[in-house]
Amino acid sequence: MAAVELTTSRLLVRRFAASDAPGLHAYLSRPEAVRFEPYPVQSLADCERLAIERAVSPDFWAVCLRDSGELIGNLYLHRCEPLAWRTYELGYVFHPDHWGRGYATEAAAALVSSCFEDQGAHRIEARCDPVNAASWRLLERLGFRREGCLLQNASFVDDADGNPVWKDTYLYAMLAAEWVG
Repeated sequence: MAAVELTTSRLLVRRFAASDAPGLHAYLSRPEAVRFEPYPVQSLADCERLAIERAVSPDFWAVCLRDSGELIGNLYLHRCEPLAWRTYELGYVFHPDHWGRGYATEAAAALVSSCFEDQGAHRIEARCDPVNAASWRLLERLGFRREGCLLQNASFVDDADGNPVWKDTYLYAMLAAEWVG
């Protein structure tokens, strides 16, 4: 059974609520926060829609400071097909004002631990842009290993002529047997 919320020494990792729209907007409206995401900065109206969608999705987790309850980021944990393979995909986006404090590592470690221990995951994967050193360093701190570099496998924007701008992607993964949480 999947957890409803997780706590760490500094954080509460919980399911989203429709009322999280302003907190979501606080970071998804920042260009540096969404620089490596497949979507542009989000308006408050976009975040109102997203908060409602995330409130009913099993894939999204709100990351809040325990002391204040402030929403500072989100985690994504999606169970991949085929389900029998027990493989999940991890992602994260955090408010730039809270970067460099270890919050993403702390929150992701709690969710990864829950995924392996409570949900019976066999494997967790994560992908990131090779240019996004903060992201792949976070994965390496968690114990994920780089399995490869997928060449020109993703495009989120087109150039001036309407052609896709292709990006490379690092593929990271960890097996349940490797987790030392």
